[in-house]
Amino acid sequence: MSDGLMTRVNELLSHYPADKKKSAMLPVLHAVQDAHDNWLSLGLMDKVAEILEVKPIEVYEVVTFYTMFNQKPIAKYMFEFCRTSCCALRGGEDLMEYTCQKLGVKQGETTADGMFSVVGVECLGACGFGPMLQLGDNYHENLTKEKIDTLIEDCKQGKVNLH
Repeated sequence: MSDGLMTRVNELLSHYPADKKKSAMLPVLHAVQDAHDNWLSLGLMDKVAEILEVKPIEVYEVVTFYTMFNQKPIAKYMFEFCRTSCCALRGGEDLMEYTCQKLGVKQGETTADGMFSVVGVECLGACGFGPMLQLGDNYHENLTKEKIDTLIEDCKQGKVNLH
């Protein structure tokens, strides 16, 4: 890990008691993932375990539980569709399938050019605005096929800010 990342990790650790480093696991994993092309290799997870003074399995359990952590390289644009009840009732699953068909992938796959991935995730907490998806740090709510078409075109043209 770079010196800059270690500085960030140490800053995060400073928010927790020295004997409770494990409490910093989620923010540390986010920082490490953000610094490594939005995914966590086994080596990075092992390094996090070492830093937090926990067993590697404890880090693996967290990374495999939460959909926000990626265990393999992902596309530049990852469409994360909420697949829970509020969004599903408003057509979210149909829109996810529409997006998959439009991009020529199945859920969980990445396009051959590495530009797009489509995944279903658990509730993103925008239940009043479904169906919705998260793209980078941004929510796209009240989705329609037309909005998805525009979003895909904007991504292709480099007009989408992920942060």
